[in-house]
Amino acid sequence: MNTILIRVLILGFLAGGIACSRNPVTGKRQVILMSKEQEIAIGQQSHPSVVATMGLYENKQMQDFINEKGKAMAAISHRPDLPYQFYIVDSPVVNAFAVPGGYVYFTRGIMAHFNNEAEFAGVLGHEIGHITAQHSARQQTSELLGTLGAIAVAVAVPQLGESAMQGAQVLGLKYSRDHESESDKIGVEYSSKIGYDAVQMADFFGTIKRIQDNSGQTIPTFLSTHPDPGNRQTRVQNLAKEYQTANPKQYAVERDRYLRLIDGIVFGEDPKQGFVENDMFYHPVLKFQFPVPKGWKHQNSPEQFQMGPADGKAAMILMLAKGNSLDEAAQTMVKELNLKVLENGKTTIGGNPALVIISQQQPQQQQQGQPQQQQTAANTLQLATWLIQYNGAIYALHGLSSAADFNGRLNSFKGVAEGFRALTDQEKLNRQPERVQVEQAPRDGTFRDVMAALNMPSGRLEELGTLNSMKADDRVTRGMLIKVIRR
Repeated sequence: MNTILIRVLILGFLAGGIACSRNPVTGKRQVILMSKEQEIAIGQQSHPSVVATMGLYENKQMQDFINEKGKAMAAISHRPDLPYQFYIVDSPVVNAFAVPGGYVYFTRGIMAHFNNEAEFAGVLGHEIGHITAQHSARQQTSELLGTLGAIAVAVAVPQLGESAMQGAQVLGLKYSRDHESESDKIGVEYSSKIGYDAVQMADFFGTIKRIQDNSGQTIPTFLSTHPDPGNRQTRVQNLAKEYQTANPKQYAVERDRYLRLIDGIVFGEDPKQGFVENDMFYHPVLKFQFPVPKGWKHQNSPEQFQMGPADGKAAMILMLAKGNSLDEAAQTMVKELNLKVLENGKTTIGGNPALVIISQQQPQQQQQGQPQQQQTAANTLQLATWLIQYNGAIYALHGLSSAADFNGRLNSFKGVAEGFRALTDQEKLNRQPERVQVEQAPRDGTFRDVMAALNMPSGRLEELGTLNSMKADDRVTRGMLIKVIRR
C-alpha cells in the first residue's frame, strides 16, 4: 500500500508542478498548460486551414458589421489585449466557433438564421467567452490531468484501470458542457454590456433546437458535449432577466436593421462550389461532372469532395493533385502518401489523358524500441487513384478501402472515375443559388397565410418558419419584414 501511495503522490506532484495562474473570467486559480503567446500562435496557424476548408463569404457590409460589434465586445471583455479577428465563412451549416488567440468565425448559415442584432450579439459573446475563459487551454489541461488520474487509479488498482479511463472520457464530456454553460453566461454579460437584449440570445437557442429536431440528430444530454438547446434556452433566459434586473436600462433588439443587412445572403448549398443532383456531382465553375453511386453519402468543401457508402468501409475523394504533369503528380503523390505502387498505366477518361495507379500505403516507421505492427490485408489501406489532366489542371480521384475489401470495391471506384467528363449542360453551368430575400408582408394574417401570399411552397413552411423563428399560426402584420427563399 505504501508503494501504491508513493506512485499516486508522484503523479500528483507531476500534475501540481504545472504552472498555476488565475482565470481572467472566474478569478479562480487554475492549472494551465498554454501561454497567451501559444494561444495566439494556435489561432494564426489554424486560420489558413479554416479558410481553405470553408472559404470566406465575401460581403463587405456584413463583414464590417461583425468587425464593429466584435471590436466593441472585445474592448469590454476580460481579455481586451488579444488581437481579435472576426470572419464569416462560406458554409451553409448553422454554426459559430472560436479558435484560441482571438479568432471568431460565423457561418453564413447562422447569419441567415439570426432574426435581429441581439441574437447575433449573444452568440458573439458566447464565442468570445470561450476565448476569454481559456476553454481550449483548460480542456487540454483537463484531458491531461484526467489521464494522469486514470493512470494513478490503474497503478493503484489495476482491475479498475479500464473503468477509470472510461470515466475520464465521460468527465471530459461534462467538462465541455460546463464550458458551454459558462460561455452562455459570459455571452449574456458581454452582449448586455454593449447594449443588446440577451433574452433574444435565449430565443435563438429555440431556433437551434428546432433545427436539431427537424434534422433528427438528437442525442442524450448526458452523452453530448453541448447542453440540450431547450435547456439552454430556459437557463439563458433566466440569466438575461437576472442581469437586466440588476442593471436596468433600455436594451436593443434591432430586428429590421439586421434583416436589411442580410437581405440577399446565399442560403443552403452554393452551386458554384459544386452540387449533387440525381446521383451526379456537378461543378459549374470547374466545368466537370462525375457520378455518385446511389446511396452514398457525400460532403463538399472548397478543398475536396468526398463520398462513401453507408457502411463506412470505403471512400472516394476528389482533390487537386500537386504537379505540372501527370508523371510529376504521380511521383509527388506516391512520396507524400508513402505508397507502394502495385500497378500503374496510362489511360484516357472523357477524352482526357490520365494515369491509373493501384497502390498500398506502407506502414509508418516505428520508433526505436516499439514493436512493429504486423501488416495484414485488414489493416492495410489500398488505393485506386485516377490522375486526370483536364482544363489546365490535374485532378486526383482516389478510391480507398482496406486491402481485404479492395477487389469488391474496385468496380464502384472505376464507375465513378470513368464517368468523369466535361460539364456542358447550360442549365447546370448557370445554376444560381437560393438566397434569403427580405420582403414586406403583403397582408395581415398567420405566418402560413403570408407565406402563401408570397408564393412560398407549402412544403417548405417549416423550413421558412425556422428561418423566421415563427410558427405556422403566429400572427404577422401587413408591412412587417419577413424572410423568404428565392433563387
